[in-house]
Amino acid sequence: MPVLPRALEIQGEISAIRRDIHAHPELAFEEYRTSDVVAAKLQEWGLEVTRGLGKTGLVGTLRKGNSLKSIGLRADMDCLPMDETNDFAHRSTNPGRMHACGHDGHTAMLLGAAKMLSETRNFEGAVHFIFQPAEEGGGGAKVMIEDGLFEKFPCDAVFAIHNKPGLPLGHIVTKGGPLLAAADRWDIHIKGKGGHAAHPHTTLDPMVVGANIVMALQTIVSRNIDPIDSSVVTVGFFHAGSAYNVIPGEAHIGGTTRTTTPENRALIERRIDEICEGAARMHGVKIEVEHKPGYPPTVNDVDQARFAADVATGVCGEHAVKDNTRPSMGAEDFSYMLEKVPGAMVWLGNGGDSVSLHNSRYDFNDMAIPFGVSFFVRTVERFLDTKA
Repeated sequence: MPVLPRALEIQGEISAIRRDIHAHPELAFEEYRTSDVVAAKLQEWGLEVTRGLGKTGLVGTLRKGNSLKSIGLRADMDCLPMDETNDFAHRSTNPGRMHACGHDGHTAMLLGAAKMLSETRNFEGAVHFIFQPAEEGGGGAKVMIEDGLFEKFPCDAVFAIHNKPGLPLGHIVTKGGPLLAAADRWDIHIKGKGGHAAHPHTTLDPMVVGANIVMALQTIVSRNIDPIDSSVVTVGFFHAGSAYNVIPGEAHIGGTTRTTTPENRALIERRIDEICEGAARMHGVKIEVEHKPGYPPTVNDVDQARFAADVATGVCGEHAVKDNTRPSMGAEDFSYMLEKVPGAMVWLGNGGDSVSLHNSRYDFNDMAIPFGVSFFVRTVERFLDTKA
């Protein structure tokens, strides 16, 4: 079955909602207006609405029949803290706020699916429409889970869409296993002994120590990680000193780690500690390491990713679907949901000529809405098949 005719009929209505959300972007855990808009639409279409999970998050529920089977569909609602440089009519009206990652489109497509399913109800069981706050660094998925998301709304599987600039319109790709990476940060504080640049022998130069650490960090991926695996260790800054003729007493190095498996995530953290411990002993300085864990890797369930790709084939056509796409070293907090419930994220084409995510001239492609809505609807109908 191709794109559903009803999804094309409501495209204008859903696009208008999307553009309204785009014009009024809100940051993590501040999505009050967006949450109000979503709740009002869900209630208008007859869904049960539960608010207050993850502060501004909400869940809309549709039920039919006596089946205990259930499915979750997730969309994120927050924007990025940046100024928009587009000049179209629906550009951001909130300075320093912009929907530069397409969460306005994700929210609108899930609303479109809720509207269609409320009309057809061609399923048996429960559908939970999860509208999540704070994906952009706030870990809103984790907070919703801590607030009892899956206890209050049990799901046998959970699915999500993220738009993909550069992927042609009407294409959907995914893969089983790691789809996106874990994103962690770390800080290394080196405390040496400063002094006059003319007398380095009287100092414990933290910059020399730091330079050795930076070079040693580059060996973690090249010499400790299987070359088939994807991992990145990046030094983002090195702060030390302020004068030409002074050896500073301290240095601060910071960076990020990206990994696609829990095992490599733990390995890299351990190796950073070991490198710093060795450098401290070798140079006679004190070194403190602070790890700041971010989102875990986004790992699709193999069976559910295969199911999602099969559904997508029915919507987009076999030529437009790929179930073995290359993973990204970006990160997504949908990962927390996939740690609790089997499921999958798919990437939906935003157009081959779309500017990249997190770009001040980005805009979600409204022509993608019927594909996303149809994918969500068909996923529910297939997963909660009345004939199953």
